Parts: sequence; structure tokens; C-alpha cells
Amino acid sequence: MRHSLLRLSPIAVAIVLSGCISFGAKPPPSLLTLNATAQPQPGRTQSSADARSIVVQVPSVATALSTARVPVQASADTVAYVKDAQWTEPPARLFARLLSDTLTAQANIVVLSPVQSISDPSGNLAGELRAFGLDATTQQAVVIYDAALTRVNATAVEKRRFEARVPVSAIDAASAGASLNQAANQVAAEVATWVGGR
Repeated sequence: MRHSLLRLSPIAVAIVLSGCISFGAKPPPSLLTLNATAQPQPGRTQSSADARSIVVQVPSVATALSTARVPVQASADTVAYVKDAQWTEPPARLFARLLSDTLTAQANIVVLSPVQSISDPSGNLAGELRAFGLDATTQQAVVIYDAALTRVNATAVEKRRFEARVPVSAIDAASAGASLNQAANQVAAEVATWVGGR
């Protein structure tokens, strides 16, 4: 085989080897993402000198959510993944970005990166994304976020669970994207009301 491959052109070698090597699963026709309902206004300048600031941490997740695939709770003790449903990036990062946009637009809070917060006293919003997928037993998209908030100049940590459930017409990629986006925005709006409350 080695001597016969040497006599082939590079293109022919690539064709022969392509049947032996796989570079990953075939990607789905389209990828899912999240879009914040409350968007920061273009061109508007914010300053931490006259508004509260906060760092939004990417939430921790269980193994089932550490992938770009969309989990579906098939039964009480079984988790599968929705066929052809895949996020543009891990859902925890998408959710953190949606939270940041919602806090900026709805609560008028300046969202800083961890590096920016070193020289600017700010609050900190961390937490765990406990659920971010579909529940086949109830035909719902489910988002559960356990938030942990440390306010500016505070030492105590406040914790609160936020949960949203949105009906899905089918357990498929199209329904998953739209319903999870709606549920994520509902949770983000409730978090923004809580964080901006005082």
C-alpha cells in the first residue's frame, strides 16, 4: 500500500485517504443562538462614574450542558440530545452574554469584564445554569439559573433561583431554538429586576 501511494499524485492520495479519516460529525443545516429581547441602545455611552457596575460571570454547568448540543429530558432518569440542534457556542456563554445585554438595557447597569473591574468597584453575578434544554415529558423548554449576587461594597452573597418554562410544539431543532430563547429572556429579565432593585 505504501509503495502504491507514493506513485499517486497528492490529489489522488487525498481521495484514497478521505475514506479512512473522519474529521467530525456532519454539521447541522443551521446553528442556534440566543438574542436578547432587551438590547443596549446603539451609540449610548455608559459610565461607571454615574451608574452601578457589575461583572457577569459565565455560569457553571453540568456535563450535559457543557456541549453545544441541546439536551432533552426523555424521562425522569434519561437524557438525550435533540437531533440536528446545535448552538453556535456553549450555551453558558450565550446565556451570560444575553444576561449582560439585558442588565445593560433594562437595569441601566454597566457590565464590566473581570479585568476592567480591578480598578472599578463593581458587583459580581455568578451562578449555575441548572437546566437549559427541552423536557419531552412536559413538552416544554426549561431554563433554570441559580444566581449568586455580590453587590458593590458588600461581603454577603445573595442567592436566588430563576426558572422559566415555555411550551414547545415539537421536540426538534426549530422549536428548541425559539422556545429556549424565549425562556432565557424571561429569566434574564427577572434577574435584571432583582439585581437592579436596590
